[in-house]
Amino acid sequence: MEESTPKAQDVVWLHSATEDGEGMRVLRARGEGLQVGEVRPLKEGQSLLGGEVVSLHPREGKPRLCDVEVVHRVPEVVASRSGPAQIASHAYRDSWDRVFGTGQVGTDTVN
Repeated sequence: MEESTPKAQDVVWLHSATEDGEGMRVLRARGEGLQVGEVRPLKEGQSLLGGEVVSLHPREGKPRLCDVEVVHRVPEVVASRSGPAQIASHAYRDSWDRVFGTGQVGTDTVN
C-alpha cells in the first residue's frame, strides 16, 4: 500500500480590488511563507513578464479564500539593456556590409 504525501498548502485571500479595477490584491500562503501580490485575468496578446498562471478555487462558504492551482510558471524576464529590441536579419547585415564595409582595408567593393 502506497502512502500519499500531503499536498503543500497553497491558498490566497482576496483582499481588495486593484486601483485600476481590473485585478485583485491578494495575500498568499504557501509552504512556510506569506506573499502579497495581485491577480489579474489573462488578456490575449498581452505578454507575461514573470510569475505564474493560476486557477483559483474558492472554498465553500468562504468565497474570498481560494485554493491555488498553478497552471504554468512563467520565467522572469530580465532586461540586460534599455531601448527597443534589436533585430538584425541577414538582409540587414548584408546591406550594412555593402554600405559600411567589413572593416578590413582594401576589401570593399564599389558597384
